[in-house]
Amino acid sequence: MSKYIGIDYGQKKIGLSVTDDNKVFAFPLETVKNIDFFDFIFDFTKENNVDKFIVGKPIRMSGENSEIESEIIKFIKKLEKKFPNIPIVRFDERFTSKIATKSILSAGAKKKLRSNKEIVDKISATIILRDFLEYITKNS
Repeated sequence: MSKYIGIDYGQKKIGLSVTDDNKVFAFPLETVKNIDFFDFIFDFTKENNVDKFIVGKPIRMSGENSEIESEIIKFIKKLEKKFPNIPIVRFDERFTSKIATKSILSAGAKKKLRSNKEIVDKISATIILRDFLEYITKNS
């Protein structure tokens, strides 16, 4: 069995999520510093069969790419080089941070927890991955 990894790229930290082996559910995995990402993901892929990376694509309401897109493209090129056998799929991540914050709020989390950017990042990655799973289910 294999898993998908959801990636919410940020300039300082990267939120990660993972599917179950059947690729039905998405779960928060971790938030890692950019500098630690490749060590973390290398260790994770040694212990788990990863079938695909789903990387968020930040698109503005106008349909234009966000200014961080050029950094994400550099990140993806490095990811492709280090993991040439794992396909990378881009998926629209509009509003995921806002949705993640609202989800944490509606769950009754305390203010300190709601403002924890690391939690928001991995929840955002989970939303990206969940939305991707829903998309492929509807379109298959």
